[in-house]
Amino acid sequence: MQDKHWSKTELLHESVKNPNIIIKGTHSYYSHCWDQGFEKSVVRYLQGDEISQQWEPLGKIDRLMISDYVCIGAEAVILMGGNHTHRIDWFSCYPFIESLTQAYQCKGDTHLNGGCWIGMRAMIMPGVTIGEGAIVAAGSVVTQNVAPYTIVGGVPATVIKQRFPQEIIQRILKLNLYELPEEHFEQIIPLLSSSDINALELGIKNLS
Repeated sequence: MQDKHWSKTELLHESVKNPNIIIKGTHSYYSHCWDQGFEKSVVRYLQGDEISQQWEPLGKIDRLMISDYVCIGAEAVILMGGNHTHRIDWFSCYPFIESLTQAYQCKGDTHLNGGCWIGMRAMIMPGVTIGEGAIVAAGSVVTQNVAPYTIVGGVPATVIKQRFPQEIIQRILKLNLYELPEEHFEQIIPLLSSSDINALELGIKNLS
């Protein structure tokens, strides 16, 4: 096997095997040069791998939903709900086997929406939604949902700024960019590589 290099990325639709990781489209990637790859190094505590798929679920199994054109930086971590047996409302948060079923609390699905960018070594906590076009700064810990086209950073992550004025964001969202057929999306790539919302709207209107 050839040595991995930072110029090459792991396409998630080609590598992901866990049935609880849902990949939409064929362009989302992970920068896998420095570790064992997306499923082994990034996604933590998610049932459905070769060992845990044999287990009896403690409750509803959460899923990781990844839309198209998602960029995931090196050594990011996405925590899932499989380890949510530490009850902070009990006197002891230790996961005693005798009360494991009662201790388990499903945090819900985690969503990485189209065109978002997860920075290097960022951590996404369970049940969080990263909005379309949002950016998570390197090294951040995201504990709450991130709005579309918003940049967050820090521990815990807080809003740094919006990428565009709110009126422009609403116009972008109405275009449903990441729902377009691939052949249409490819036609508007030059318009996506700019900040001219009028041209983008007109380009989508004139798609053939």
